[in-house]
Amino acid sequence: MAALCAQSAHAGTVQDNNGFIADSHLDVLFRNAYINRDYKAEGVRDRDEWGQGVIATYSSGFTQGPVGFGVDALGQYAVRLDGGRGRSGAGGIDFFAQDDDGRAKSDLAKFGATAKMRFSKTVLSYGTQRPELPILNADASRLLFETYTGFMLDSQEIDGLDVTAGYFTDEQQKSDDSHNSGLSHLSFAGASYKFNDQFSGAFYASNVEDVINKQYLGFKYHQPLAGKQALLFDFNGYNSRLNQDYANSISTGRSNTIWSLAASYVYDIHTFELAYQQSSGSTGYNYGGYRKNGGVGDGGNTIWLSNSYWSDFNGEDERSWQLAYSINLAGLGVPGLSYDVAYVRGDNIQTSETSNGHEHEFFNQIQYKVPDGVAKDLKLKLRYSILRVSGDAAEYNASGNEVRVYVEYPLAIF
Repeated sequence: MAALCAQSAHAGTVQDNNGFIADSHLDVLFRNAYINRDYKAEGVRDRDEWGQGVIATYSSGFTQGPVGFGVDALGQYAVRLDGGRGRSGAGGIDFFAQDDDGRAKSDLAKFGATAKMRFSKTVLSYGTQRPELPILNADASRLLFETYTGFMLDSQEIDGLDVTAGYFTDEQQKSDDSHNSGLSHLSFAGASYKFNDQFSGAFYASNVEDVINKQYLGFKYHQPLAGKQALLFDFNGYNSRLNQDYANSISTGRSNTIWSLAASYVYDIHTFELAYQQSSGSTGYNYGGYRKNGGVGDGGNTIWLSNSYWSDFNGEDERSWQLAYSINLAGLGVPGLSYDVAYVRGDNIQTSETSNGHEHEFFNQIQYKVPDGVAKDLKLKLRYSILRVSGDAAEYNASGNEVRVYVEYPLAIF
């Protein structure tokens, strides 16, 4: 649940305050990313994009005194290495936006700044924001970061309780250096609470430009067992209601409830997971996309559900099951190396052609993070997914094979 607080507005204690300069830090992330999607449906063109990004994040400390002031800054630059006309433009990749001639941008340069003020354990900030919340999660899973502009409040005055609220008036998509995503206003509020060392929960609500109202409820429970064993339970659920005009524009109903429950058993270096996910209502779960393209506009990754890989298994009335396994190979003498594999199957998808569309995905990922030495923290990640969707559910999703290759190298400048 620690990820439920925003990076740009983390509230610390006054006693931890060493001053504006002393608590400042600058981090740089070098990210080389490639995604290829080999679509299997007839007439659907394959897509791939490859780019090199550099992301610099500066965060100051706070001036000393009862009320402290500080600033943050974010600079992003990316150059396209491949994925020009004919291969770029997939919404799920979104490395480089396309110009009017159909060509992907050759490079991107984006800058943002945030002013922040702290009183006690409460931080109020305005400027470029990257919320990491289940109700609004700025996408950082592609080449560059997605950002918002507006106010954000984060308060931790009560031990274990983290209260967050915000009002944003702009969204900058991760693949573009302009501010033309079409969002005019978005508001959200909620809290996470750690009941004890084993149990935590969260509730949030949002309104996106009178397009959608959404509520989120989540719980996590961790039960340690003897001999490096543990049981984990993770519940996530959303309730959404679309504006009637927006629902009409995408030819769907207005309401959706979707939830997932995952149970994991940890045995030393092994983790076994079983998950179930259920969508119900008159439409599927709507999230992400940009307002200018007819999307909801609440972040490209605002879906904290167990069965979310390439497909999110979020179709109308869809139900899905997952079996997953993870291993941390540090226990076998290879520190930094891990492997994850999962199989998810969904059915009962409602479309205009069927009441029982189905899909399944086989996901696997290997990741290595250099544990020490000159290249310490260098991370290499290879992901491969096979997704198959029944023909009568093609209006909901598309079959294909996906490859992702990421190489990331973070540097702490100071």
